[in-house]
Amino acid sequence: MPSGLPPGPAEGAAQKEAPMTAPSDLVAPRLTGPDLLRSVFRRHAAGVAVITARGDAGPAGFTATSLTSVSAEPPLLSFGIGTGSSSWPAVARAEHVGVHLLGEHQQHLAATFARSGADRFGPGTAWRDGPEGVPVLEDVPAWLVCRVVARVPAGDHRIVLGEVLTGDAGGPGRPLLYHQGRFGGLRD
Repeated sequence: MPSGLPPGPAEGAAQKEAPMTAPSDLVAPRLTGPDLLRSVFRRHAAGVAVITARGDAGPAGFTATSLTSVSAEPPLLSFGIGTGSSSWPAVARAEHVGVHLLGEHQQHLAATFARSGADRFGPGTAWRDGPEGVPVLEDVPAWLVCRVVARVPAGDHRIVLGEVLTGDAGGPGRPLLYHQGRFGGLRD
């Protein structure tokens, strides 16, 4: 090593290192159970759908962010619904359901179908009777009518599996997302 220069890291000189901070020192107190699940999934951006069914008292529906493509052959999808939901009795008995992917322009519709006690199919909601008698929402980017093939118990929810029968993917708009407890759209 040339004389007069202080030793560098490559020469193995003794250096003071900053104390290591454990990851647990950097985060808030640890959450567990339902609080942890809610906290994590608030950070997960999800597409927004409205599920509809024909009930004994008329049309029923709710906002869902749990929509998942399950299989291409046969074409299957799934969604979750709480057994305490006002829409559960209709979905529990329905042979067919409607699945509607909402657009950015439909935040009001997502909020209406998410609100307990709202008149979901009243003024402000454009809809019609669709195939198999399923309520079909108008002006959505895409909709499907599915035959219910299973309702799987999952805690205080049911996972509903539906086989896609018909639909339309040619509607207007960009997708509506749900993230951090709010509805919003994609940013370019």
